[in-house]
Amino acid sequence: MGVQMEVNNGENNTTNWVPIMKKLHILNVLEKVKKFPKLICKTIWRIGKEDPRRVIHSIKVGLSLTLVSLLYLMEPLFKGFGTNAIWAVMTVVVVLEFTAGATLCKGLNRGLGTLLAGSLAFLIEYVATKTGHIFRAIFIGAALFFIGATATYMRFFPYIKKNYDYGVVIFLLTFNLITVSSYRVDNVLKIAHERFYTIAIGCGICLLMSLLIFPNWSGEDLHNFTAAKFEGLAKSIEACVNEYFSDEEQQKSKENSSDLEDPIYNGYKTVLDSKSFDETLALYASWEPRHSRHCYKFPWQQYVKLGNVLRHFGYTIVALHGCLQTEIQTPRSVRAMFKDPCIRLAMEVTKALKELGDSIRYRRHCSPEILSDHLHEALQDLNNAIKSQPKLFIGSKNNNTNKLTLATTVVSKGQSGALNSRRVSLSSVKTDTSALLEWKSKLRGITTHENTKENKSLRPTLSKIAITSLEFSEALPFAAFASLLVEIVARLDLVIEEVEELGRIAHFEEYNYQDDDDHVIVKIDEKHSRPLQNDQLPSHDAGD
Repeated sequence: MGVQMEVNNGENNTTNWVPIMKKLHILNVLEKVKKFPKLICKTIWRIGKEDPRRVIHSIKVGLSLTLVSLLYLMEPLFKGFGTNAIWAVMTVVVVLEFTAGATLCKGLNRGLGTLLAGSLAFLIEYVATKTGHIFRAIFIGAALFFIGATATYMRFFPYIKKNYDYGVVIFLLTFNLITVSSYRVDNVLKIAHERFYTIAIGCGICLLMSLLIFPNWSGEDLHNFTAAKFEGLAKSIEACVNEYFSDEEQQKSKENSSDLEDPIYNGYKTVLDSKSFDETLALYASWEPRHSRHCYKFPWQQYVKLGNVLRHFGYTIVALHGCLQTEIQTPRSVRAMFKDPCIRLAMEVTKALKELGDSIRYRRHCSPEILSDHLHEALQDLNNAIKSQPKLFIGSKNNNTNKLTLATTVVSKGQSGALNSRRVSLSSVKTDTSALLEWKSKLRGITTHENTKENKSLRPTLSKIAITSLEFSEALPFAAFASLLVEIVARLDLVIEEVEELGRIAHFEEYNYQDDDDHVIVKIDEKHSRPLQNDQLPSHDAGD
């Protein structure tokens, strides 16, 4: 009876909890529903605040769709174009892009593909009408096979795939529609004319909105994006070095903070992921007219080459960032000996990167003192600091046997917590064969059951003993960090050469040697304190 009462009580408790859980779930869902409109409003505001041009582009698309819909809504226009007016709406939806270069690329590809397809279709129709009804069908089928196979094969050509792939697709679509429908429809010529005119109207409205009403230039986006890469890399280097030499309290406070964003990772992530973005912007920029003060053609492909160099530069920063996350770390007391020269070297590299970014952003050659004596002095100070502590990088040969014996004793007692910590500070320990043999002989004396159990628990620790039993210096991880800093300085020369080449080809302004630094900064702030707005861009005259 007692068991039965307990079971019944358990069932009653379960039955009582079910409606309570359902009510909590319903309340949770209602709370999320209440917060959903607020979340949507915050997202809309955030996206528009990040780039106000998105709001302008959305308005332009809505206005363009309203204009082309007049072909359907107004009776006189509908009588002239008929149901083919829908092709103008489709053209606006497909062609109108965020930047002028993308719109030009797709619009001209669509127009050129439609024109070529219509002309070829009329030629095929003219030849087919001269034959009989049966031979006409055979001739049209053969033409469709030959043209379709040829056009599709041409899409594999790298140059055509890169520049005219969309145009070839439109050519295939238009050619097949006109050619196939001409076999059953008599007035196909009229339909093709109306369709071509509506597509031309749609492309014209798209080009008008993209080029004349608050235009967004792909070239300007590529230019500003390239300049921003230098600032991101500079922030990554500065944050990486500061974190490496930070105190334990600062490190713990950072780990406990709720900020999930890593400034080091965010700085170089954009550079590493920018390959396809750079190539796309460079392609669209090549379609854009020259809208700058000078008639020089901007070398957009040179921006792509500079992006490649910056990516290789960023790989070194990734390796430098990895030194902060390695399992084996140099003690902070040893790092403090080299803190000042490393931070000074990082500051000089950061200063050089920011100067390179400013030279691109303001379209001027960089300062001739970008690789100043301060950078070489910082390198020399780091070299002298390392030479002043030779014992740290060679390793001591004293007390190696005692250290290894101590390590094995700790393991044998099961006190492996210190060795199993996430990061281990290396000591100068030398291999001792006798100590290792003695430790192995102790393990053989354990019973089979205990031996299996101990091996399972000590398996993660054996790698630590294998590492600490080698003749490592406790400053070895710092040596990797310092060598990467020097590698960054070496790769900085390649970046400077590429920036200078870009400035030479793009005809950047010469650096003013006569003005002092303060005057140069004032001049830059007056002239380039803000990026060029779209309505401030010089007009493109016919003479250009």
